[in-house]
Amino acid sequence: MTQTPAKILTAPGGTPASRFAFGCMQFGGRASEAQSAEMYAACRAAGINHFDTAWVYTDGNSERILGRLIKAERDRLLIATKAGYEGGAGAANLRAQLDQSRRRLDLDMVDVFYLHRFDPHTDLRETMDCFAALKAEGVIRYAALSNFAAWQVMKAQMAGLASGVSVDVLQPMYSLVKRQAEVEILPMCADQGITAVPYSPLGGGLLTGKYAAGGSGRITEDTGYGIRYSPAAMHQTAAALAELAARRGTHPATLAVAWAAAHPSAPVPIISARNAEQLQPSLAALNCALDADLYRAIGALSPRPSPATDRLEEQEDHKD
Repeated sequence: MTQTPAKILTAPGGTPASRFAFGCMQFGGRASEAQSAEMYAACRAAGINHFDTAWVYTDGNSERILGRLIKAERDRLLIATKAGYEGGAGAANLRAQLDQSRRRLDLDMVDVFYLHRFDPHTDLRETMDCFAALKAEGVIRYAALSNFAAWQVMKAQMAGLASGVSVDVLQPMYSLVKRQAEVEILPMCADQGITAVPYSPLGGGLLTGKYAAGGSGRITEDTGYGIRYSPAAMHQTAAALAELAARRGTHPATLAVAWAAAHPSAPVPIISARNAEQLQPSLAALNCALDADLYRAIGALSPRPSPATDRLEEQEDHKD
């Protein structure tokens, strides 16, 4: 099958989007405005120009802080936000939340606009028609989806045919301990020319090794994250990654982010942190090239998900 080349995401001024994105979920929450500014500066110094936020993050403070930080260089940046996590995927709700996000960000237009999660109660034709209209009005540049299964994305693709709009960007979860995206989502993105921008490449911080050392973070502070990363096998993978990183004289977070970025579909991982010091190992992954042997060695630390057909004999590793 002929694959559709992924769209080359660019900032309004034509600057290509960076290899990684930075997630601003902590801005105005676990990260103070001063800490947020320090992380933003560290990202810009490292060449990152893709910043991701959402209407629902930190009661709007994430968008407000990001809006203040980007003023001086907006045209060189790719700014993404999300709507519809609350209130559904209907056009009225998406427009209302986007309008509020634009006011918070102090922007006439956002580059990437995501539907934050699938809404089973709204016809996707309404959602895709809304994306098409927003593009035509010049208030968004790329139509995007977050937390969608592959079948839901393809349903959106079909729903967008009538209005001539397709999915430009998809934001799935993906890390060494959350590999379901490898089964259908990442191959689908490669086939459909959709840019994959996966979140949580550090597995909620699990892959930094801090929890094994008695540290705290979202896994210990947020019930949902605690459940998401509760299986013992995930913690065993984190321990094994820390051992591998120690042998190589690097940080496990650096290897975790570099591994997620090295998938053949060329995803754009979203890195994040609470402060600039915590961010540094993830930024180091920008310059961490994994050879084929190291990529396979890291991948071998966690179970590989079964293929979509459940025919294990058809996995690449079993082919001669």
